[in-house]
Parts: sequence; structure tokens; C-alpha cells
Amino acid sequence: MAKLNPYLSFKDQAKDALEFYQSVLGGELNISTFGDMPGMPGVPEDEGSLVMHGQLETSGGLTLMASDTGSMMPYVAPTSGVTVALTGGPADLDSIRGAYQSLAEGATETLPFELAPWGDYYGQLTDRFGVSWMFDVGTE
Repeated sequence: MAKLNPYLSFKDQAKDALEFYQSVLGGELNISTFGDMPGMPGVPEDEGSLVMHGQLETSGGLTLMASDTGSMMPYVAPTSGVTVALTGGPADLDSIRGAYQSLAEGATETLPFELAPWGDYYGQLTDRFGVSWMFDVGTE
């Protein structure tokens, strides 16, 4: 079955961001650096530690991927819209609330995670890496 997953682009903070997301969401993190691929064309030697591809797989079935953009490619910063949406149903309320609270460390909160007028728990923030998140938990 096909999956649709967020793929985040960083200038040079992908490893730190992925490790932070792992501390919040749990799961298994796999990171490949440009230096892991000897002879990669156009990669300066001092950028070998940058993340070529990182993937976080959580036990709950979430997948989050990211990479760095070294000097060999043009960097495109995240857009101003929502980049990652973490959503669920009533059984997910505690884990999503916990993720919001953990990601809020060093973040800019746009909307606090609370019961919204339409009946869902909802919140938004931009984390300390500049990635915007939306959280929505449907109620019964």
C-alpha cells in the first residue's frame, strides 16, 4: 500500500531535528550521511556529516523523513503553511497532547492545544527548527 509521508528539508540541522522528533515521538531512527556514500559528486569534504536521508519510524505507524541541503544544492526553506499534521481519534488524545507539549519546548505557539469550538482538540506551533505543526484529535 502506498504511504504519504512528510519529508522535511533543512540547511544543516536534520540530524538534530530528527533526534529531537525521536525523543518526542519514539521509534527507530535511521540516518545516512553524504559521507556514508563515498565519491558522491559535488559534495564538499567538510559536508560529509550532513544528512543525505533520515527516516523515523514510530511504533504507531508514523513515518517522518528529512535531509540536509549542503552547498551542492539550492536550499528551499519550509513554507509558511502547515508542514506536518499529527492527527488522531479519542484514543490518541494523551499521546498527541504529549507530543504537542514536548514539541512546544523552544517553539512558537500559534494556537494552544485545547478543545476547539468545532469539538476537536486542536493546536498549532512552529518548532525550534522552524517546522510548522498542526495537531488535531477528534472527539467521540
